[in-house]
Amino acid sequence: MTEAQRPSPDEILKRIQEEAREEEKTKQAKGRFKIFLGYIAGVGKTYRMLQEADSLRSQGIDVVVGVAETHGRVETEALLQGLEIIPKKKIEYKGITLEEMDLDAILERHHRVAIVDELAHTNVNGSRHTKRYQDVEELLNAGIDVYTTLNIQHVESIIDIVYQISYVKVEETVPDRILELADEIELVDLPPEKLLERLREGKVYIPQKAEQAMQKFFKKGNLLALRELALRYTAKQVDEAMRTYMERYAIRGPWPVGSRLLVGFSASPTSEKLLRITHRMAIDLDAEWYAVYVESPQQVEQSKQAMTQLEKNIRLAEELGAKVVSLSGNIIADEILNFARQKNINLIIAGLSHRSSIEEIFKGTVLNELVKKSGSINVLIVGNESYKKPSFEKPPTAKKDYKPYFISFISVALLVAMGWFLRPWLEPFNFGMLLLLPVIASSIIWGVRVGLFTALIAVASFDFFLIPPYLTFRVSDIRYLPSFLVFIIISLIVSLLAKGIRWQTESTRNRERFLSSLYSFSREIMTANTIDDILQRSVNSIYEAFDSNTFILLPNKNNELRIEAKQGQIDFDEKEKAVAIWAYQNGMPAGRNTNTLSSAKWHYLPLKSEDKVVGILGINPVHADKFLSPEQQRLLESLSNIIALYLQNYEKRKHYE
Repeated sequence: MTEAQRPSPDEILKRIQEEAREEEKTKQAKGRFKIFLGYIAGVGKTYRMLQEADSLRSQGIDVVVGVAETHGRVETEALLQGLEIIPKKKIEYKGITLEEMDLDAILERHHRVAIVDELAHTNVNGSRHTKRYQDVEELLNAGIDVYTTLNIQHVESIIDIVYQISYVKVEETVPDRILELADEIELVDLPPEKLLERLREGKVYIPQKAEQAMQKFFKKGNLLALRELALRYTAKQVDEAMRTYMERYAIRGPWPVGSRLLVGFSASPTSEKLLRITHRMAIDLDAEWYAVYVESPQQVEQSKQAMTQLEKNIRLAEELGAKVVSLSGNIIADEILNFARQKNINLIIAGLSHRSSIEEIFKGTVLNELVKKSGSINVLIVGNESYKKPSFEKPPTAKKDYKPYFISFISVALLVAMGWFLRPWLEPFNFGMLLLLPVIASSIIWGVRVGLFTALIAVASFDFFLIPPYLTFRVSDIRYLPSFLVFIIISLIVSLLAKGIRWQTESTRNRERFLSSLYSFSREIMTANTIDDILQRSVNSIYEAFDSNTFILLPNKNNELRIEAKQGQIDFDEKEKAVAIWAYQNGMPAGRNTNTLSSAKWHYLPLKSEDKVVGILGINPVHADKFLSPEQQRLLESLSNIIALYLQNYEKRKHYE
């Protein structure tokens, strides 16, 4: 190693000290997380986990079993003897009593180690969290070590590969970020031949179910492929850990030049596959990656289903570790490429178009434009054999308004009547020019449909009343025929241009509103004199900006949450208070439109500053069916950060005074 490459002693010491402080801080704050990873059910994950638990118990370590699914296997059940088991919590759902892990009991007892089987499990409706991995996160945040099990097919980023292998769509998944939290991933492996032997002996499933499994998912080819996936995934984690260690301690290595990836996504379910593929590539290349959504005039009027799918895609991208960016523009490909050049993107991942040949001729595709204009940026095209056109409902439309059609008809009729009386003095061509006026006006004001209607009425009237022979649709002079086509073309071009201009104006107005809201909000708070004034101005601004009932909760001297400011109708009972308390204690959003206690009426957003939660912002739309757009959600998060910052600064000033 040359002197230029060798880090200075001070730099090495600084790195070691920083890492030691960080590790010590993390150890004190969070529990240790270990995952027993297998490639399929029956390889012995739960058995191996309980063996480890029994070993810890014999060393005097406090171990508790939150949930362990033995599936009737005698040898597995035997390992539970001597371990403390927390009784499951009973939950009533649709008249049926179901059982789930009692999260509160484990937190209250606060054991050193908790055994939580089946990380990918989906909790019963009415549970605090939608998924079990969220329960595990809460246990880890409480400082409890967690041992859990997981099959490779449940990892979010590779479920598309699993589908290609087995043609089985995995519904229960775990985000990759959860696996990245693991301090240790232990691979539990068993050769496929031995697994199939165990299956035939009834040691995995009952004989009838085992026979069905062998004919479907438990085919030897599937098992070999899944086993390879598990081995490769574990090896990748080991390699990543080694690279991190070498980087931290300045060990020389052939570090690759950093790459940057970009994937475009939309409100289509097929975008999920694109996001997972890009995530896997980013891991392999050790690359930073962006997930970009472009809002265009064609995508503004989307159904509620499409908007829900878009929200799902955004959450998936965030869970996979992407930097999610929302852009707006008339030409999607241009917006993506401009952003890619600004961020020095090396590779763009795009989905294969599923439009018909006719649609591509008339509408074109984003993919074609990307490839043509990409220049030095590489474009990777991803196909999707299992594509099915999403059956989204059409967005609800307002009651049909025939007034524009009536006004357009009257306008054309008046001009035709005037032209009828002026026939002796004016040429027919001049009447045609006059009739373009209502066509252009209706296209600009009311859009394509009314514009086309007006154009057709104008053409028919022009031909019938103003072109010889009169009062017939016959045309004596063929030179007038092109003028009929001009009416149609002009109405289409003008209406589409007007639509684009209106959308661009609205988009610009929204961006200005976003920046204006941040500016005015900050100004309002800066001019406030007291903490009560800050809070009240905050809820007033949010109420007006989002048309939502709003309140702010702050802890009192006894650390109990109290409503300190509110605006609108506030329905805050004990059940809602429990959700707010959870959000405050865990520093995570909860309630409506989240995966935690989603049955709540309100959406609770922690007010965090410097990793400390100083309060809770509660928001509930005045109209129950209303939901926040991605842009509104970003604005709300920005406003909550401003509130938290000012609250934190106010407390600091108060402390020094």
